[in-house]
Amino acid sequence: MKSNLVSNPKIPFGIFLEDFRDRSRHAYRVRADIDQLSTSRGMPPFVMREVMSGNPLSINIPEQYGGRGGKVEEILALLSAASYESLALSLTLGINSALFLQPLAKYGSEEAKSMVFDRFMTAQNMGGLMITEPGHGSDALNMQTSFTSSGDSYNVKGTKHWAGLTGWADFWLLTAREQMKSGDLKRDVDFFLCDVNQNGQQIVVEEFFDNLGLYQIPYGRNRIDVEIPLLHRLQPHSTGIKLLLDLLHRSRLQFPGMALGFIQRMMDEALSHTKERIVSGKRLVEYDQVQHRLAELQSSFTIASAMCANSSEKAGIEHDLSGSGVEANAVKSYVTDLMQNAAQSLVQLVGAKAYRLSHIGGRGITDSRPFQIFEGSNDMLYSQISDAIVKQMKQAKESNLFKFLQSNDLTQKATGYLKELLDFNLNLELPQRKMVELGQALSRIISMEMVLDLGTKGFRSDLIENSISSLQKEITSLMGQFSYMLQPQLIVDYQENSTWYDLGNR
Repeated sequence: MKSNLVSNPKIPFGIFLEDFRDRSRHAYRVRADIDQLSTSRGMPPFVMREVMSGNPLSINIPEQYGGRGGKVEEILALLSAASYESLALSLTLGINSALFLQPLAKYGSEEAKSMVFDRFMTAQNMGGLMITEPGHGSDALNMQTSFTSSGDSYNVKGTKHWAGLTGWADFWLLTAREQMKSGDLKRDVDFFLCDVNQNGQQIVVEEFFDNLGLYQIPYGRNRIDVEIPLLHRLQPHSTGIKLLLDLLHRSRLQFPGMALGFIQRMMDEALSHTKERIVSGKRLVEYDQVQHRLAELQSSFTIASAMCANSSEKAGIEHDLSGSGVEANAVKSYVTDLMQNAAQSLVQLVGAKAYRLSHIGGRGITDSRPFQIFEGSNDMLYSQISDAIVKQMKQAKESNLFKFLQSNDLTQKATGYLKELLDFNLNLELPQRKMVELGQALSRIISMEMVLDLGTKGFRSDLIENSISSLQKEITSLMGQFSYMLQPQLIVDYQENSTWYDLGNR
């Protein structure tokens, strides 16, 4: 191990990353057996000590504070290396990065940044973000956590839940709305830096949740009644809501970092198993359907790689991402669907042996599933993609989907492969279920654009071609589903005449 990495941010990134890989592999494969470790809750302290001993989170800290400068391409590569070993480890680093250190670096006061970054660099502290409330999940803008000012501090009160690293993090960014004298809450949202090691800033964990998957990360319900110093309030560049959108969109654009290593691990495990497993005198890898699943895994790997390349150019804190909802939502929703599909394919290929929490395939299903839910459930995000595109089409007075997408920076090259599917006038007054279906197709078209861009950078051409073919097939299927207008309707009082046994025994 290279002990000088902690104190020397000028070490080449390749060496830094390989050191992190070495530490992670040693922690999860030598000192601990991750297959057994992942069946119990929490993470043994020695695992975190070993992984964090190379100070991987220094990658997010600006150079003037002794860090590596927050280069997005380095952050994504680190997250990918972590998720190859453990999705929970990668999410832990991702929470610290996109939901804490990056917004603090962009919006925090000099006093707050200096104090926090020093403790991250010297004491391996961790931080997280609390937004979600028991009564307000995706409806975050109606949160009831409130704050009032009283001279030299802010009093923040409320209840938050499902914050990753509950009970672990040393620092939290807390979201709240200002309470007016009337008792009503203002519409805008503010962010506060809470240091749980200080008097008056302790957060009470009322309950730890029995989360399904990601056993190594604690989640729970938190009661907040804290006094926050004035200089620990984040300063938005315009409104708090735009700060929130900038933060969430940047985080969603970094999901491919966590996804890539995970998908690659599923792919490598599947390739290894199918090359060795003999069924009816043939290796599994020689069967056509098996090759189809493996090709889809490779396509997912290529798509996630393309998303990483795209985000490395766009997701830095120097960019205002508050208006980048279509792209961020497309990336997050589709890449997390690909994660779940990858785990499902590995389990299908391995068979019963993989249907265990102690197997990386079975564990992969439960660990990747919440990625489709948190930071916006995918159904909601797909609908939001369509909402935004339909709004833009109305503003442009353009109803032809192909013509509109051909002129959009996110889709203009991909549409050349899809003209026959997209050359129609879109009904701009769609029901919600159709908005979700359209959003699914749009997310794949946006992803195809990224894959095409990756091809121009020199990425392996046969992987690019296979991925384009896979995406065309999926988009064709989704657009066929979208054009099918007969829809099943909910029957609320379904009980009458719906028991088959009674029909034959009257």
